[in-house]
Amino acid sequence: MLESLLAGSLEDSLNREKELPFDQLMQEIENVPPALDAVSWLKPEGYTKVIAEVKRASPSRGDLAEIASPAKLAKEYELGGASIISVLTEERKFKGSLADLISVRKNVSVPILRKDFTANKYQIAEARLAGADLVLLIVAALDVETLKELYAFTVSLGMTALVEAHSAEEVQIAADLGAKLIGVNARNLKTFELDRELFGRVAGLIPQGSIKIAESAVLNVDDVKKYREAGADAVLVGEALATADDPRQAVKKFISVK
Repeated sequence: MLESLLAGSLEDSLNREKELPFDQLMQEIENVPPALDAVSWLKPEGYTKVIAEVKRASPSRGDLAEIASPAKLAKEYELGGASIISVLTEERKFKGSLADLISVRKNVSVPILRKDFTANKYQIAEARLAGADLVLLIVAALDVETLKELYAFTVSLGMTALVEAHSAEEVQIAADLGAKLIGVNARNLKTFELDRELFGRVAGLIPQGSIKIAESAVLNVDDVKKYREAGADAVLVGEALATADDPRQAVKKFISVK
């Protein structure tokens, strides 16, 4: 599944590059305001920080929410106290787009994460042009040299990389990279199976000074408490917030966990 998602995102980016070549894209970035410092927004402050996700669908759950206005939903997240807004831009399985991210950027003042299957520099550059402050780099999706190259390019644009791991070995790779944001995803992107205990097993391997982010399997306050007790500084939440009757209050409940 991961290989399929990665290949699809890469193909779509190559098609977009035909319309806007990389060199021209890099020139246009010069006119974009600097990226926000996402690390400072997620620094530990005695309560659980929330990365709230604009997410319409997923391969594992199918359609989740229509989300006619990503900008409106993102504003509710921000008013609820979310530190970061994550926007799914993968088109084929998650039904997102860069247009969603652009609309969110116009409506919120907190940092924005482009959540996609990043495979090349073009995707990172177009994320910056669209107003993203962070990009996702998945260790399992990239060989180490490519991961290093994309991480360095992200930093060169003034952006932050959320480096995602799914095992102790991948956490070590992220740590060796010097990543300031290390996420542990409970969902195996190759099989889409959930391992709710994974974060607790590997959190101790994340270096002091790096922010520990728990991803997936967050459906309620008890899930947030469990991750918090295991050492999480922040949680990334998609389905539970995107489908909530009152997204603003749902965020408030999650960040109340100390």
